[in-house]
Amino acid sequence: MKKVFMSAAVVAMMFAAVACGNNNSKKAEEAAEEQQEVVAEKVEEACEAVENAAEEVAEAAKEAVNN
Repeated sequence: MKKVFMSAAVVAMMFAAVACGNNNSKKAEEAAEEQQEVVAEKVEEACEAVENAAEEVAEAAKEAVNN
């Protein structure tokens, strides 16, 4: 009888380990996706800043030519 309980305990521990492993994998995937979203936002902000700076330079160049 002791062997049966020990076997059941081992099986329960294996199920718990598998469940925790899958949970951590999902958390890692979610963290990676969130990081990609943050990076994409930062890239978009940087592109907007570059576009604004380019427009300002173009306007300054036009003013310099006209003066």
